[in-house]
Amino acid sequence: MSERFHLMKLHDYAGSQNAWKIRQLCAHLGREYQTQWVSIFTGESHTDAFYEMNPAGAVPVLELDDGRCIAESNAILLYLADGTDYLPSDAYERAKVCQWLFFETDYIQATIACLRYWNLTGKNDRNAGQLPLRRAKATQVLDMLDRHLRDHEFLANARYSVADIAVYAYTHLAHEADLDMTPYDGINRWIKRIGAIVGGTVPVRYYSEDPLSGQDL
Repeated sequence: MSERFHLMKLHDYAGSQNAWKIRQLCAHLGREYQTQWVSIFTGESHTDAFYEMNPAGAVPVLELDDGRCIAESNAILLYLADGTDYLPSDAYERAKVCQWLFFETDYIQATIACLRYWNLTGKNDRNAGQLPLRRAKATQVLDMLDRHLRDHEFLANARYSVADIAVYAYTHLAHEADLDMTPYDGINRWIKRIGAIVGGTVPVRYYSEDPLSGQDL
């Protein structure tokens, strides 16, 4: 095993699909890592020590063997995928992958991911005032994504990459946000295609595993 990846540690929360992205890429790459589970609903990600690793106080964080840390799931994907088939070396092709990573951060996180979190943790009522706008925005995001995927088998460069991993993480669970996915033929074909590549090695974990997940972060 390359020393660059030796004994790296993933600060993780089981129900986090952002952390799932990292687990999935590591499974693809055969990268070993230690897991440090973080109890986010008891404040373990809001300690001074955790803020040193990630000022945003969020998982996942990848701690390298020399103690340096990388936060933000898509930044971690870029680091781990460097020099592999999951991230092109060509500058233009790499930028196209990054385009979809930024799309995921800007559009999917604020809509599909947020709605799913509220729905699965019983927080819809306390966020009722925001639900109509969030759902409308989520539909717009799905429309954008479907428009692209009607004519593309993969998100970037006609091949599977970390772009697909990142966008798939929450999009394939959009029904758990109470979003109707039946109109989106392009997305649904892509979900089936990516699901066949991903397989079942890295299962989705759920907030229901954590009895504290009904609390606010």
